[in-house]
Amino acid sequence: MSALRIGLLGAAAIAPSALIKPARQTPRVTVTAVAARDRSRAEKFARRHGVPVVHDGYDALLADPRVDAVYIPLPNGLHAEWTLKALEAGKHVLCEKPFTSNRAEAEQVADAAEASHARSGLVVMEAFHYRHHALAERMRSIVDSGELGELRHVEAEVCFPLPRFGDIRYDYDLAGGATMDAGCYAVHVARLLGGATPTVTAATALPLGKDPRVDRAISAELAFPQGATGRVHASLWSRRVLSIRARAVGTAGELNVVNFVSPHLYHRLTVRKVEADGSRSARRERVPRQPSTYVRQLSAFTEAVLDGGPVLTSARDAVQTMGILDDMYLKSGLPLRGLTAT
Repeated sequence: MSALRIGLLGAAAIAPSALIKPARQTPRVTVTAVAARDRSRAEKFARRHGVPVVHDGYDALLADPRVDAVYIPLPNGLHAEWTLKALEAGKHVLCEKPFTSNRAEAEQVADAAEASHARSGLVVMEAFHYRHHALAERMRSIVDSGELGELRHVEAEVCFPLPRFGDIRYDYDLAGGATMDAGCYAVHVARLLGGATPTVTAATALPLGKDPRVDRAISAELAFPQGATGRVHASLWSRRVLSIRARAVGTAGELNVVNFVSPHLYHRLTVRKVEADGSRSARRERVPRQPSTYVRQLSAFTEAVLDGGPVLTSARDAVQTMGILDDMYLKSGLPLRGLTAT
């Protein structure tokens, strides 16, 4: 392939920001088709965004030989099913986070992804768009450089208000909840800064009134293999209305980052250090905001498919994140998401 033709499974609200607009800024990418449960909705989406082909359903899109890859922004509970079907149809996959409903599903998909890659070179990427921005790489490099000293503690918080309690992100049957929607970001960046996959030592959730199986907020304590501790907090509706930040504390200083999720809009990175002579210093850094996280993500996906480039957010990596989310639910006393949850 000299260009990547992407089909869209679902006319989701995130699709214009995550795929349509970035595709216009990404060479070698075209969005060629869309399908939705309601064809009229897909037709309306196609007219608005200039997508040339509308299919009657997801299966019809996957059968289209003019589609090389699919972007899956469906509800969480449908990610595993349609990623597996896309691989069976010979399509590369960019799947929205969280990758699946639970760890068991993630392992199943990761096995299929690795087999499909070995057999046909298919690429599967979890759409953690923030990870492809220069800010995420700078955060990681500061911790890994050792300038903070020995890592002692990691914190991450993703809170934003979603007061529409009929939203699918609160639907248990579709694998909804604050842990799944906002918490996956907090867990992912904690893993990035911690340099390893932690265990969950404790968790507390605030359940949704209309469905106590669904969390509107959650906090969890973590323990990393090298001895550092961690804490993550996520909320769709709680006293903490809006907060998106990450923090890494070492024996010689600390890193604080505001808005690691959408740094192309705004971000702040601050490093405070204790020097060898006991003096203190602080500096603020800025990395280039543009291109946006979504443009960088689509570029990385395209390069992985067409050029064999690296996949930072692989299916196998997603297994680790989903395992932590599972443990947060179990430690908080809430049931796992998904039909295969045990």
